[in-house]
Amino acid sequence: MFDKLSKRELQALRTIRKYLFDFGKMPSVRKLMRELEYKSPRSASVIINDLEKKGILRKKQDGSFQLIEFELPEDYGTREQTIKVPLLGNVACGLPIFAEENIEANIPISIKLIKKGHKYFLLRAKGDSMDNAGINDGDLVLIRQQQHAENGDKVVALIDDEATIKEYHHTGSLVVLKPKSNNKKYQPIILSDEFRIQGIVEAVISI
Repeated sequence: MFDKLSKRELQALRTIRKYLFDFGKMPSVRKLMRELEYKSPRSASVIINDLEKKGILRKKQDGSFQLIEFELPEDYGTREQTIKVPLLGNVACGLPIFAEENIEANIPISIKLIKKGHKYFLLRAKGDSMDNAGINDGDLVLIRQQQHAENGDKVVALIDDEATIKEYHHTGSLVVLKPKSNNKKYQPIILSDEFRIQGIVEAVISI
């Protein structure tokens, strides 16, 4: 597939992939234009359309794009087996966790990090509310999808239409999601025991 790409298309693909790693979402047309030092957004739009026609990108229902083929030619030849794990962008409470609108890309992850019989996804950590737990701003976090947790687990929760990572504690009829930070602006989130988590933190990937 990649041997059919022009040098300009490969450059754009590398830029898109790096942007996804750095920010956890696809670059806008204007952002891609600036990254590639084009003079007009039309040039970036043409590149995006060409990558869509070649099956590298896919247009989602909301009009944004998803990166389908994440690996580049320099990744070829690796002997380690991988499985593609979806990198989620803005996760909304009203959508299933793996809804197409949530998925920005599918990133190859070593099968050594994956437990059989489980679904996984990746999130980009935001802020420093969990830095004392080893999760820093900008880290990629590998999440095992499940709706139950043990006290002390680091979990992904959907609160007010936004995914957040906190330490889980269940006591009586309450669920308490605790930050792990010296920054006093972060306070525990107190919920009813009807609250359901979205997944458990399995690994943190600092890039």
